Amino acid sequence: RGKVKWFNVTKGFGFITPHDGSEEIFVHQTGISRAGFRSAWEDEEVEYEVSNADGRPVAVNVTGPNGAAVKGAPKR
Repeated sequence: RGKVKWFNVTKGFGFITPHDGSEEIFVHQTGISRAGFRSAWEDEEVEYEVSNADGRPVAVNVTGPNGAAVKGAPKR
């Protein structure tokens, strides 16, 4: 679990601050579970799994609390 630190809607990526105090995790729009335009709001609560991309942690299967859809922004 964590909170979206920031998300650049135009570029389609951002970072999540984990609740456990570990290092911020990169999130790309393709890792967000949401119908339509995939994005995330700053300070939005999320759940996610951690994968590795080029040796760096990346958030995947990003959802809202309890598997709900990420709210995000409606359009770019």
